[in-house]
Amino acid sequence: MAVIDTVPSPVRLSAVAAPGQPEPTPALEKLYRGFEQELLVPLWTEIGGLMPLAPQSKASPHLWRWDRLLELADEAGRIVPVGRGGERRAIALANPSLGGRPYATPTLWAAIQYLMPGEDAPEHRHTQHAFRFVVEGEGVWTVVNGDEIRMSRGDFLPQGGWNWHAHHNAASKPMAWIDGLDIPFAYYTESQFFEFGRDELTAAERVAPQFSRSERLWGHPGLRPLSQLESTPASPLLAYRWVDTDRALSEQLALEDEGHAATVSPGHAAVRYTNPTNGRDVLPTIRTEMHRVRAGASTLARREVGSSVFQVFDGEGCVTVGERSWQVRRGDMFVVPSWVTFQAKADAGQASLDLFRFSDTPIFEALNQQRVEVVQAS
Repeated sequence: MAVIDTVPSPVRLSAVAAPGQPEPTPALEKLYRGFEQELLVPLWTEIGGLMPLAPQSKASPHLWRWDRLLELADEAGRIVPVGRGGERRAIALANPSLGGRPYATPTLWAAIQYLMPGEDAPEHRHTQHAFRFVVEGEGVWTVVNGDEIRMSRGDFLPQGGWNWHAHHNAASKPMAWIDGLDIPFAYYTESQFFEFGRDELTAAERVAPQFSRSERLWGHPGLRPLSQLESTPASPLLAYRWVDTDRALSEQLALEDEGHAATVSPGHAAVRYTNPTNGRDVLPTIRTEMHRVRAGASTLARREVGSSVFQVFDGEGCVTVGERSWQVRRGDMFVVPSWVTFQAKADAGQASLDLFRFSDTPIFEALNQQRVEVVQAS
């Protein structure tokens, strides 16, 4: 005779007198005990939480001050070694509503990574998609599959999953940047793999060229090598330089001044980093953008399905996320949860407010679940 293993049931059901619920009776209580024993949960007791009228994010709006992040990262640089085991001196933002997990949002990881002079972050690879964005500093380069890529202020460096990568700081000063990954999404979907690589870089890899191989092949606007005509899931261009991003934003605002339709809304220029093989997002699960709001101007107030993390690249202004408002400055980071209204306004005394944004939008677009709503005109 087959023996069926039994486990203690975590299911707990209570018959309650409430709208939409069956009348509490001894028969209903008996039915619920049977459900508990067999690990069953009826939809009628859960529909409010499982199918709300609109998204109810588990994450909260929150702001992290860059000055404080740098201070703590510098202290960690003096105390915590970087190498095998810890792998990276990366310090993740933990949203206050996510139970202490190292998640900025339920799907996105954001961290400050800090490398001391002469240090190497050893090589490894993982299936989680990742990027690096540099808000300040110079002198570190990343090595992706043997391709040396320098990192400078304003540079955006995407890296698709399962590519070997390591970092080296050849400068005389520490350097910090932010990492963005889809670690929480990969963890939730139980899809993650990880592998250690080499312990040390070669001598050739410790000398960063002006342009990486990926830039020499792919970094030419509107031009595609005929030797590389297949679409790739992640961008083969491993560095998007600030000089190009800055010019694109400046030209949008200049065209607006000349009376041409070039901006998202009055005074709000924005660009999206894209994969040159197909025009889609640089990473399959992460969208990345740079926004510039001219002095005194505001973005439209909007909300959308999916969460975002912002970093202030330059300037000062006020951002409003749901019921929270903060005065922000260079380096500060903040979270916009799913279906929470966001608006930014640049201070009048600033040249502009520049915001780097990354989000989980490609996931929801792939599932046909993405929705955007402009709440009001600014």
